Amino acid sequence: MSGHSKWHTIKHKKGALDAKRGKLFTKLIKEIQVSARTGGGDVDANARLRKAVSDAKGANMPNDTIDRAISRGTGAEEGVNYEEITYEGYGPGGVAVIVESVTDNRNRTVAEIRHMFSKNGGNLAVAGAVGWIFEKKGYIVVGKSEKSEDELFEIVTDAGAEDLRDDEDNFEIITSPVDFDTVLDAVKKAGVEPQVAEVEMVAKEYKKLEGNEAKQMLKLMEALEDHDDVQKVSANFDISEEDMAGA
Repeated sequence: MSGHSKWHTIKHKKGALDAKRGKLFTKLIKEIQVSARTGGGDVDANARLRKAVSDAKGANMPNDTIDRAISRGTGAEEGVNYEEITYEGYGPGGVAVIVESVTDNRNRTVAEIRHMFSKNGGNLAVAGAVGWIFEKKGYIVVGKSEKSEDELFEIVTDAGAEDLRDDEDNFEIITSPVDFDTVLDAVKKAGVEPQVAEVEMVAKEYKKLEGNEAKQMLKLMEALEDHDDVQKVSANFDISEEDMAGA
């Protein structure tokens, strides 16, 4: 079991990030701006921007806010110049962690992220230290009550998914980044609303954590994801339901 879908589930239950609407809007606006800057402002031609706009609409962001973010990203309007920086590090128990950030002040961001790692039993590492453990993949989580494994397997493999994994309460669907939109559309057309649907760094192997190390790891994840400049955090931990529930 990966622990990956369990973390997404517990995060939403606790409201560690998404309940903070203003903070969520800030992260979504940054993603829209960077997506527009790197791939252009045409939603139909820019898959990353399309996903960012979809997420923003799902969070009830006003259309004019979305349009302004796109305009700032393309340079049509003046705005803050953000840059993307990826950090690598180790959490408790040697767990590999990748932090994807968007910042207008790299010195501030790296200092604050380094502090979070050291405060929670980990340490920031050099570029390339843990990146080899992860692959960029489409990652979709579906509750087991939605469809039987056989039904879901047929739906997602026909759409081009690479794998369907059993993660206790959920199914994890893995796709290539290119096929993510197609597989996600197939899942939704089958009447299934995913709990998680992202293109993110997915680990090839996992480390089992228990007790204090498990609690520390969850604190580190919460601290990182709560940071204004952090867009995504990926880690290769596996934690039991008991340790998750006690977090």
